[in-house]
Amino acid sequence: MNKNNRISVFEFDQLRADKGEQKLSQAQYQALEKFYGNGGTPYFGLINNGVKFCQYVGVLHIGKTLIEVLPKADRISSTEDDKAKWRNILIGMLKAVGIFDIHAPSSSQLKLKSNSILDLYIELFINEVESILHEGLAKRYRKTEGNINSLKGRLLFNKNIQKNSVHQERFYTCYTNFDYEHKLHFILYKAILLIKSINTNHQLQSKIGALLLNFPEMPDIKVNEETFTKIVYSKKTERYRKAIEIARLLLLNYHPDIAKGTNNVLALMFDMNDLWEKFVYVSLRKGLRCNTIGYTISRQPNKPFWKAETGRHCRIEPDIHISRANKSFILDTKWKILKDGKPSIEDLRQMYVYHDYYNANKAALVYPGELHKKTSGKYIHHITRQETDKECGIIELSIRSTIKAWQESIYHEFSDWAAFED
Repeated sequence: MNKNNRISVFEFDQLRADKGEQKLSQAQYQALEKFYGNGGTPYFGLINNGVKFCQYVGVLHIGKTLIEVLPKADRISSTEDDKAKWRNILIGMLKAVGIFDIHAPSSSQLKLKSNSILDLYIELFINEVESILHEGLAKRYRKTEGNINSLKGRLLFNKNIQKNSVHQERFYTCYTNFDYEHKLHFILYKAILLIKSINTNHQLQSKIGALLLNFPEMPDIKVNEETFTKIVYSKKTERYRKAIEIARLLLLNYHPDIAKGTNNVLALMFDMNDLWEKFVYVSLRKGLRCNTIGYTISRQPNKPFWKAETGRHCRIEPDIHISRANKSFILDTKWKILKDGKPSIEDLRQMYVYHDYYNANKAALVYPGELHKKTSGKYIHHITRQETDKECGIIELSIRSTIKAWQESIYHEFSDWAAFED
């Protein structure tokens, strides 16, 4: 891909068509504006002659342009090295939480040094389909209706009379074929054609070409969410599941430009708040399983909080709950940099309720930070104005050189804060 067609920005950055180091062309801006539409999109907002990104990170592929939105939890400059660092962090976090949880034998050996999440998804998809081809494509029975020159299957008398009153040498029948033409292959073939059109990494071009040569040509189908929900896997087709999951992600997030066909949009974006919560959760779960006995950890446990006279309950739902016997810890993750080390009053109020409802020994707000840092505070009694035993900590977690080291440090910081070993 031409460097001019690859744009890398950080969350909450702006891209404008009239100024800036990285400028949008007018066509790119119009494509983003069209994608935004009347209903909007959570990935970015429109500003004067440009767009402003939010907490969603990932890639937007527009026409021949790839816009990469990266996370950032420090205040260092936006150099190419900085972008490479955060690109690796993002991919590592996504792998850690299972976004790239692909189990086919070929997919565990990724050879490409991915330049973006899109490259990684394409490589994973190629590896999955190559594995399927190596094991052999599955055949299925399918019913076919049509005019044929020999009697085969069941003759449809009414249609035969309508179609063949002149050509009596033909037969209109319904018969069964045992072949490769079925929905799973339709989806995979459509996805192969899609990655051929959107791929910008020359290292993958020959592999995509080989897939098209080896995969039988299939009829085109329209796909939507229902296409995938109706799929039923058998023992023979269970190996297709991961390839179909990646195809689903690519096909359902692809928005073709029907009018001109030059500014098709593919959006693979992830909410960084949700990703941070999952990453902290899986890091703690892994650490607890390896280092402690008897603790249980749950993500987003909920309890009824309020009920109207008519209607359903309102519920409260902390991000992470850790417990053992008479010990209980509540954690709520926030993907943002703390200003002056002070959380918002809204977050502190929220933690007060969690503390009470879950009878917690301790509660903590968890943020990314430039350094590992822990501070603590006590809630004040509303009448006596004295400190209570309700404690809410502030935990800031800085990144480490590798995802594995980062996950280990996250566990050890929590272990030290909560005294897990006691």
